[in-house]
Amino acid sequence: MSELTDLTADALSRGIAARAFSCRELMVATLARIESVNPRHNAIVSLRDPDDCLRDADACDAALDRGERRGFLHGIPQAIKDAMSVAGVRSTLGSPLVDFVPSRDDLVAERMKASGAIVIGRTNCPEFGLGSHTFNEIFGTTLNPWDRSRSAGGSSGGAAVALATRMLAVADGSDFMGSLRNPAGWNNVYGMRPSQGRVPNWPVVDAWVAQLSTCGPMARTVLDLAHLLDVQAGYDPRVPLSLDGGGGFADAVTRATPDNARVRIGWLADLDGYLAMEAGVLATCEATLRRFENAGATVESVAQPFDAARVWDAWLVWRRWLVAGRIAPFLADPSNRARIKPEALWEVDQAAGLTGGDTMRASVARTAFHHRMLGLLGRFDLLALPTAQAWPFDANLRWPREIAGRAMDTYHRWMETTIYATFAGLPCIAVPAGFGAEGLPMGLQLIGRPRADADLLRIAAALEPAIAGFLALRPPEPA
Repeated sequence: MSELTDLTADALSRGIAARAFSCRELMVATLARIESVNPRHNAIVSLRDPDDCLRDADACDAALDRGERRGFLHGIPQAIKDAMSVAGVRSTLGSPLVDFVPSRDDLVAERMKASGAIVIGRTNCPEFGLGSHTFNEIFGTTLNPWDRSRSAGGSSGGAAVALATRMLAVADGSDFMGSLRNPAGWNNVYGMRPSQGRVPNWPVVDAWVAQLSTCGPMARTVLDLAHLLDVQAGYDPRVPLSLDGGGGFADAVTRATPDNARVRIGWLADLDGYLAMEAGVLATCEATLRRFENAGATVESVAQPFDAARVWDAWLVWRRWLVAGRIAPFLADPSNRARIKPEALWEVDQAAGLTGGDTMRASVARTAFHHRMLGLLGRFDLLALPTAQAWPFDANLRWPREIAGRAMDTYHRWMETTIYATFAGLPCIAVPAGFGAEGLPMGLQLIGRPRADADLLRIAAALEPAIAGFLALRPPEPA
């Protein structure tokens, strides 16, 4: 039954509900696929005992025998990103300082399990989820399936690779700077950063300030993306800034028509040369924008619409402030400093001198930027940017030091293109944009209007046939 792993999550969910195949058959096929593929790519870590996974699958089949189906994910194997807690499954955040077995689920994992998902393990992520390159000292590096000498991106790199290689049908991820979008683009799959507050997380130490990071869905089709968002989204009273209105995203996608592709897209490109871009990135994205035009969209190039340098400076303050807050507790013991990667320490050290005035000025700049984005989204239905400024780089590097002859002055400057949706709190889908001269994938960010997640998914579904040719492509199989 290995062909089961080729099916979409929607097809698996419907097949299980119709008893076309059993949850056990799907689990057997999934475990066989992981055994065959994962050693080459290192995407899934902390894999549970196969016998325990099969017992859980049998329990899902027994529930169906009783007429009980828990939800869309009933009986579907899932590996949860190693950045959130899952009861009884090893959790590390990619750091030896966090290695433990949780006694409870984080909210997103809880919702996925409540929908019937069977957790089989974790997907790999970089240490503390920092840096869009998935490597850590515990599990090693996750490799890009299109070229195993290259980075898979991150921090949801393990999830993206597991999708691309058919080890998972859908996957959860999280996104602070671009961690759902960059790996999606580099693996020829979809990743969605929902609107700020759409997918709440709990437990958290701070429920008011730390709003840059969000969990979200990854998938190989827009419909599957929407189904998983239906599972993840929804208000929770413990998360005061979470949004009402969870659900209905898959319905929005199934109602998509060719007319939904008749949208106005503002192409921000490299912001008039402000963003350093490797050769071929813009051309690849523009070729896909032309496909969208053929499907009915109108694409217009937009001159740099905001002070990008001011936005970056404000972003750095917010990021340093929030990341330092996450890392600082580990530094209560000074000896831990030697066990934390230098990029994380850099964030903490850069934040040491921040004042209340600094953070307020950064918040004012962010507010002005948000208003500017709202103005743009009054002219356009979507704004478009590449998912990264470089092609997947050498997996042995920590991060690219130079792009197109320009030095990168921080470990994340090369993915500055992802901050705009994050900083404005806007929904954004990374859609596959095709392949460059070396056969490596690139993605295109489509940024939607505030809280218009359903509209964004509906548009992405209407545009999906325009990119069907390279959506159907698969990474090389193991020899």
